[in-house]
Amino acid sequence: MTTTTGHWDSVIVPANFSINAVACLRSLAPRDVHTIVVSEHDDVPAFASKYCNEKVLMPSPYDNFPAYKESLLALATRPDVRTVVPTREMDAYILSKYREEFAEHVTVGWPTFDSLRTAQDGKELAEVAERLDIPVPKTETLDEVTDWDRKLIAKQRYSLLAEDYVDFLEPGTCEGRMDPIYLESGSEPDTDAIIDEMLGHVPITQEIVKGVEYSFRALYDHGEPVATSLRRQLRGKTYAGGMSVFREMTHDPEVEELGERLLTHLDWHGLASVQFIKDHESGEFYFLEINPRIWASVLLDVRAGADYPYNYWLMTQGRTDEIDPGYEEGVATHLLAGELQYLWSVVRHNYPNVDKPSIRTATWEVASSIYEHPHFDFVSLDDPRPFAQGILNTLSRGR
Repeated sequence: MTTTTGHWDSVIVPANFSINAVACLRSLAPRDVHTIVVSEHDDVPAFASKYCNEKVLMPSPYDNFPAYKESLLALATRPDVRTVVPTREMDAYILSKYREEFAEHVTVGWPTFDSLRTAQDGKELAEVAERLDIPVPKTETLDEVTDWDRKLIAKQRYSLLAEDYVDFLEPGTCEGRMDPIYLESGSEPDTDAIIDEMLGHVPITQEIVKGVEYSFRALYDHGEPVATSLRRQLRGKTYAGGMSVFREMTHDPEVEELGERLLTHLDWHGLASVQFIKDHESGEFYFLEINPRIWASVLLDVRAGADYPYNYWLMTQGRTDEIDPGYEEGVATHLLAGELQYLWSVVRHNYPNVDKPSIRTATWEVASSIYEHPHFDFVSLDDPRPFAQGILNTLSRGR
């Protein structure tokens, strides 16, 4: 653990094995913001970045939630620390749940706990969206489903399992997000087995909408949008979808209005990405979920001119008037490791109710898109070590 202070303004950036923490460092450190990376792992890519000014090892929030919270709060009391960037669902949960305690020491850039609870509960959030006349795929808890002839997906109800959401966890522990389960249509599944796979909580089910996924990204200041952008997903990490690995910046007033309507209703404060899917047949946008943190593909926005890590810093430092809300359409980037995951899914996996491309078609699409848009999120000649660390982690631990 590095314990150093100085005459500078510092930001705490929690990190796991996602690239979003690295994106924050590459945005903030060159602007003379002292970056403090915290993690329970000693081999996260962010620790390898040349823009990581300080490294702090923390207890695992999943194994010892109270110890992690107290360690994060203790670091926030340092006189040089100005704010914390929510990079994970867990950190958004902790910062919102203990908002008043953190607000005594740093500037708050995250929502109230009431807003966050709604955003992290897939069932409640779907009901809120419906009341706002925002289209939502039919959403039910698994134990409410009676019609199994539809194309359904079972998803974790809560963005993470914590004591405020479920009552069966060991004291002081929590659990992260689990992969969704694509259900075979036409027959009732073993619901008990699905609940067991979801660690004992009853998940939600949603009707599958075939189409293109969109992500409305936003930085809000107490219910008012400060900067927004829109990403269209061109390829996910599997042929069924999932995290985007090839995407581009775009504009669409219809879905942008839907995203703003929802976040404004929640009186949102801070960063969020609101996920939608555009139905191939009807052209209608359906709301899926909210991620109450900085998103994994934020380097796409930064490349297009929407520098959310720096905009977040400006807002929390009372410099909102310096934020440029514009960005360039048509900019596209790849997550190289994710493209390999996509091809692997074509070779190895079969998802019910999802059309599977041939490996030849999939390989050609990946190769041609990389040729046309040779821009990558993780790979950087200026800062190569995080990518190298990511490769080592993948080879050694499958991360």
